[in-house]
Amino acid sequence: MSEFFSRSHFEEAAAAIRKLTPLQPKVGLILGTGLNPLAQVVEDGVVILYGEIPHFPTVTVGGHVGRLIIGQLEGQVVAVMQGRAHYYEGYSMAQVTFPVRVMQALGIESLIVTNAAGGLNPKFRAGDVMLISDHINLVGMCGPNPLRGPNLDEFGPRFPDMSEPYDARMRALAGQAAAEADVPLREGVYIGLSGPSFETRADLRFLRLIGADAVGMSTVPEVTVARHNGMRVLGLSGISNVAPLEGAAPVETTHEEVLETGQVLVPRLEAIIRGVLGAL
Repeated sequence: MSEFFSRSHFEEAAAAIRKLTPLQPKVGLILGTGLNPLAQVVEDGVVILYGEIPHFPTVTVGGHVGRLIIGQLEGQVVAVMQGRAHYYEGYSMAQVTFPVRVMQALGIESLIVTNAAGGLNPKFRAGDVMLISDHINLVGMCGPNPLRGPNLDEFGPRFPDMSEPYDARMRALAGQAAAEADVPLREGVYIGLSGPSFETRADLRFLRLIGADAVGMSTVPEVTVARHNGMRVLGLSGISNVAPLEGAAPVETTHEEVLETGQVLVPRLEAIIRGVLGAL
């Protein structure tokens, strides 16, 4: 397979999806590790396995089911991804972000992206939801940017502006929805690393020093591609664990811990996402 995709690849995938449902989604939703149960609230959903969609990346990580569900939620037609592909699985950035391009080819205008993240801000606690106000594209700064390669002018400019990757109105709606549902909502900066290894204590000191509040291994490439096309984006991090403070005893971080915390996070994220969708 070529390292890059053309418009025809995205259209082929979109056409395969249209054959399986007459619904026209306007909002896309990507579910992070341990957050698959959120898709269960979609009404009259059509379930499409990733393997049924041409060129779509499959998933290999626990907590990611690998299904696209298109249906109704809070009066909106949504396309919900149960799981995502990651750069650390061996995929290229073009493959990791392929589903976002397909959403754009389907006519989706808004994207809600969720993830499980480690908390860097000492005020955070496991089970908190963090509204992403901005991100640090540490991986992309060093080379593997998802927009590397031939620019697709029909999607966006060669040098897209990223000064406000997360939509102000959608952030405001998320804050309102959280308040109405009595869900505590943090806000902060997400930093994207490549993974799959968790961070050393020196890594954590560095990440805090440069202004990150939460750290994860996804989201930033997807948001970059979404903004290239002008999609409105809302980002929500589920804080699965919190890094120990300087001088504290080291605490082992495990994938199982991330999955367990997802059980607490799912109802909180559902309340916020329902509120945002209902207000759009």
